[in-house]
Amino acid sequence: MVLLAQHGESEIVKLAIPGVPMVDDYCFSDPLVMTVEERYAHLTMRKCWKHYIAADWEAQKHDPHLFPGKASEELLEKFPPTIMMEAEFDMCITEATRLAGRLRRAGRLLELVVIPGSPHGGSVLQGMGVCKLYWETMDTIAKEYIHG
Repeated sequence: MVLLAQHGESEIVKLAIPGVPMVDDYCFSDPLVMTVEERYAHLTMRKCWKHYIAADWEAQKHDPHLFPGKASEELLEKFPPTIMMEAEFDMCITEATRLAGRLRRAGRLLELVVIPGSPHGGSVLQGMGVCKLYWETMDTIAKEYIHG
């Protein structure tokens, strides 16, 4: 989404749907203010960002390519129309909700959808009601925003 916005190409995407997005460095903040799920996962998330996702952590830690939540207001205004998908008990709920708020203010958020009762990865947990609800929601989004 950041690259599309930077290159002025957001119009080629009819709808962006980040699902349980890792969009900011919230896991590096104070664990005492985190949800239980965020607190449980924050050390693992820190390791993922520093050792597996970022090529050069120190050089990239403020880069919106790594953390879209660090994009400027001006850049957010150029994002494609977006529906943020989250799980109620996901370790990225706070950062996703914050980015959704910023996208709303920039006029780019269509909806913030939080699947109630869902843990991280609930969309792939076959046999759980949250998995069915997730895919029914995606079907509704496709009908209303893509095919509608």
